[in-house]
Amino acid sequence: MTPRIETTTEKKLIGKRLTMSFVNFKTGELWQSFMPRRKDITSNLANDLISLAVYKPTHFSDFKPTNEFERWATVEVADFDNVPKDMETFVLPSGLYAVFDYKGLNTDNSIFQYILETWLPNSDYVLDDRPHFEVLGDKYKNNDPTSEEEIWIPIKTK
Repeated sequence: MTPRIETTTEKKLIGKRLTMSFVNFKTGELWQSFMPRRKDITSNLANDLISLAVYKPTHFSDFKPTNEFERWATVEVADFDNVPKDMETFVLPSGLYAVFDYKGLNTDNSIFQYILETWLPNSDYVLDDRPHFEVLGDKYKNNDPTSEEEIWIPIKTK
């Protein structure tokens, strides 16, 4: 699987976040709390959902399944003028990303193993210390083998 390499512009996001680890994975809980309130966000730029992860700089170099990180359930917005109660803002910085078009179950982590253990070491890039995210568009179907999403991995030249 070969990604496309893209540079994003800064994005304004509104959503909810939880601190978790791969051992104490709370993504389902996060999205269950976000989705009923999604319509309260009024300045959406698209219908896409963005699932974002903020890792500590040493998360992958000193990887343990118990390492904590922040997971966000968000949408991209035009501005932060009207932030619903119990939601937060996040500014995703611009930067270089490897974008993988993924089709399959969202519970199958083998794509991330491939990206981090096979593709990345054999590429001209290394991980950059910026958020990782997935764009869940019209073809995304939770827990469905025909689901499609984009996986955005922050990179920089070796």
